[in-house]
This record gives sequence, C-alpha cells and structure tokens, in this order.
Amino acid sequence: MIKIDVQTKYVDGQSEPDKDRYVFAYTITITNELEVACQLLSRHWIITDASGDIEEVEGEGVVGQQPSLQPGESFQYTSGAVLKTPVGSMHGEYHFEDVNGHSFSAPIPAFSLSVPNLVH
Repeated sequence: MIKIDVQTKYVDGQSEPDKDRYVFAYTITITNELEVACQLLSRHWIITDASGDIEEVEGEGVVGQQPSLQPGESFQYTSGAVLKTPVGSMHGEYHFEDVNGHSFSAPIPAFSLSVPNLVH
C-alpha cells in the first residue's frame, strides 16, 4: 500500500480575497508500505471550489520529480493551489510503477482547503 498524508496551510501573504484569490499550500508525504520499490510517474488532481467549479490537473511526477521509493521510504513535497473561493477541496491519484513493471494507482484522499477562522 502507498500511504499518503496531507497537511494544508492558507497563504495569507499571497492571497487577495477582494480579488477572489485564495492561495493554499499543501505538504504531502508519500510512504511506500509495499514490499517492493516503486516509482511515482504521474499525478491526477481534481480541485473543487465552493462554487462547484472543478479544475483537473494531470502531469508527470510531482514538483518536477518522479521519486523512486524503496520499501518503507517516504518522499515529502510542498505545492500549492489557488481558488476563487475561501473554501474548497482536492483529491486525486498518483500513478506508480513497481520494480517488476506493474503499474498501479494510489488514491489521494479528499482534503479540504479553507481560510482559518472563516466559520465562527
């Protein structure tokens, strides 16, 4: 199994709420809990804002890398998303190939992006 942990942060200094621009950073830790080494080849994200607008992002690797993970090894990276609303969510999947040439996907569970202290 590939374990995926996510931490999010609102980036106040880059956001412009009066222009419907809300910037979020997310840090993802990917841990290979399989018994074989594997390599992350690509990603597919579905980003949804509070208005129901959906953006899909697909591409090779993450932050310009296609990390290989030995059993028990982790890879961590930080990236970002810009929404038009103060609340939204992301989910998706990573596509991997193991050392035996088997391709598989690892789901990225949905996580929320929201401006802190928005709801009192």
